[in-house]
Amino acid sequence: MKKEEKEQILDRLRRRYAHEFGQLGQQATMAGQEGLGHVMSAGADRLGLHSDRAGVRGWSACDLAPALARAIDHTALKPETTDGDIDALCEEARTYCFASVCVNPCYVRKAARLLAGSGVAVCTVIGFPLGASASRVKATEATEAVHDGATEVDMVINVGMIKSGKYDYVENDIRGVVDAARAASNAFPGPERVLVKVILETALLTDEEKVIASVLAKNAGADYVKTSTGFSKGGATAADVALMRRAVGPGMGVKASGGVRSREDAETMLAHGATRIGASASVAIMQGEKGKGTY
Repeated sequence: MKKEEKEQILDRLRRRYAHEFGQLGQQATMAGQEGLGHVMSAGADRLGLHSDRAGVRGWSACDLAPALARAIDHTALKPETTDGDIDALCEEARTYCFASVCVNPCYVRKAARLLAGSGVAVCTVIGFPLGASASRVKATEATEAVHDGATEVDMVINVGMIKSGKYDYVENDIRGVVDAARAASNAFPGPERVLVKVILETALLTDEEKVIASVLAKNAGADYVKTSTGFSKGGATAADVALMRRAVGPGMGVKASGGVRSREDAETMLAHGATRIGASASVAIMQGEKGKGTY
C-alpha cells in the first residue's frame, strides 16, 4: 500500500471517528493510526471490516475504500444485460465499494436487494437513452424507480427541445423528474436524499447548448450534470467536463460517462472537474488495466 493511499485511509478514519465520537473519537483515531501502522509494517495490505454495519455504526467498510472507487458508478445498461450480469455487477460493486451500480429500471429491485446494507447505492436511468419521452412519463419512471429502491436517477434531457431553443420545456422536464423522485423518497423513513443526475448527451450539443443545458439542470434543482448516455456518437471528453464544471460552479456534481475505460481516463476526468465516473470497465480501472467496450 502506497503512503498516499495509507494517508487517505487514515484521514477518512480520523474524520469519521471525530464526527461520531467527538474527542473520544480523535483518541481512537490516534490509537487506530498507530495500530494500522504496525499491521502495515508487518506486511498487511488489506483491512477486514464489516461492510454491512452501516445501520448499526453509521458507517461501513466502504467509507475506507479508495477515493477513485467511491467516485465510480459501476454500470450495465446494454439491452442484452441479463439477470446473471446484474448478479456479477453487484458482487463486483460490493468487492470494490463503488459509489453505485447503474442499471436499467427493470433490475432496480434486484440490485437493491443484493446491495442492501453494503454502502453501494442503486442508480437507474430515466428516459433512456433518447430523452424524448413525454415529461409525465419520465416523472412516472422516476417515481417507480425510487419505490423499487433506487436512490440515484440519471435522466436524459430532451435533446431536440434544447436544439429547438425551447428552454422552458427542458427545465420543466428536468424539474418534473426532480420533484417526482424527491416526493417518492419522502414516503420512506431515513435521511437519504435521492440524487438526480441530468444527462446532456454532449456529443449532440454545441458548447453554447452544453452551457445552457447545464444551467437549466442547476435551475431545476438537479444534483449533477452528466456528459453522455454511452449510446450516442461520442462519450465524455475532458474539455466537456471542464466546460460543464465552469457552467455549474463548485456546488454541483459533474459525472463523466461514456468511453472511460482506464485509470488514466478516470483520473483525467476527475482532474478536469468530474466528481463521478460512469463506467462498465470499473474493475479494469481499479486494477490499472484498460477495459474493452464502448461505455
